[in-house]
Amino acid sequence: MTVGRLYGRAGAEAFALAGRATQLLDWQKNHRYCGGCGTPTEMKSAEFAMSCPACGLLAFPRITPAVMVVILRGDELLLARSPHFKPGVFSALAGFVEAGETLEQCVIREVREEVGIEITNLRFFRSQSWPFPNSLMVAFLADYAGGTITPDPQEIEAAQWFSRSALPLLPDPVSISRHLIDAACQQI
Repeated sequence: MTVGRLYGRAGAEAFALAGRATQLLDWQKNHRYCGGCGTPTEMKSAEFAMSCPACGLLAFPRITPAVMVVILRGDELLLARSPHFKPGVFSALAGFVEAGETLEQCVIREVREEVGIEITNLRFFRSQSWPFPNSLMVAFLADYAGGTITPDPQEIEAAQWFSRSALPLLPDPVSISRHLIDAACQQI
C-alpha cells in the first residue's frame, strides 16, 4: 500500500501515529548494541533512549532534517522531477541538511546544486515528520533571483517553470511537498 493510500484510508492522525511507531521501532532495532563499546543496550524507562549499561552512552531516536523549496518567478513556480518519482510526477526541490549547515544554507546549496539558479526572499512554510524512516521535512518558499535552469543529471531528470493553470502530475496530498505547491499556487 502506498503512503498516499494509507493516509487516504486512515486519516492524518492515524498516519502520524503509525509514522511515529515506525520511527521508534526502526530506532530500537538499529540501536540494540552500544555504538561506543558494543554492549547490548537497554531501553530507559523514563525517556526514549537506549542506554549502555557498560559505558553509559545514550542513543536517542535519530531525526534527519531535510529541506524542500518551491521557487516563484512571477506567476510561475519551479518544479523538478527526480528519476525516483512515479512517472510524470514533479515536485519541490529537496535535499538533506549537511553537518554544520543551517536550514537556510541548505536550501541555497540544494537549489544551486540541483538546478543551478539563485534565490532570494527565502521564507519558512511549515514542517512535517516523514517517518520513512526518520526525516523531518522543513519546507520553504523562495523567489527567483537569477540564472538558467541547469539540472544536475545525477539528481534531477527534468526541471521547469510551470504556471498554476498548467501544472504537471503532483505528489500525493499527504506530503508536505503537495501542501507547499498548493500554497505557492495560492500566492501567484
